[in-house]
Amino acid sequence: MVVPRAKRGRPAERPDRRESIMDAALHCFVERGYHGTSIPEIAEQANIAAGTIYHYFDSKEALVNALYRSWKTKVGQRVFTRFPQTAPVREQFRAMWNEMVAFALGAPKAFAFIETHNHASYLDAESQAIDRNIHTFAHGIIQRAQREGLVKPLDAWVLMELTFGAFIGLMRAHGEGRLVLSDDVIRDAEQACWDAIATTRSV
Repeated sequence: MVVPRAKRGRPAERPDRRESIMDAALHCFVERGYHGTSIPEIAEQANIAAGTIYHYFDSKEALVNALYRSWKTKVGQRVFTRFPQTAPVREQFRAMWNEMVAFALGAPKAFAFIETHNHASYLDAESQAIDRNIHTFAHGIIQRAQREGLVKPLDAWVLMELTFGAFIGLMRAHGEGRLVLSDDVIRDAEQACWDAIATTRSV
């Protein structure tokens, strides 16, 4: 195993320590928000000295961006690697919906963090680019459906945002205990979203 070389004046980085810092930051940012969280609070959550965090991240902004990119990349990998490239567009829409739901249910704290910080001013260009990847991918699915006459001829970005908005609202309601997401509810909600943008009702 190759141990990362230490920066001048710093000890070598430990991957496990970096992960523990990011886990602690995730907890704090979800509980208190970015502006309500301090580096000492993250350090306390990680059970380390505050100065140790600066061995891994230059600032709180660098930390929140690293955390955002890490989880957005995981979402993208899940969606892209399991996407049925050759399937009909209706099945592609359903597959993407189901993978997004599975991620949100499997990592609820990460989902809450992503949605809370999605349009924050402190996200850097790299973080914003990763965020655009999934939206652009979904936009492409809508465009294909429009070319096949399956979806309303509105701006594809509008239809994409309507769908994402419904998904996010559904997951928030579940996270706040206002709605139980059974398999039937997930299936029916996906169908309702498709019907909302489709030219005709389908299955």
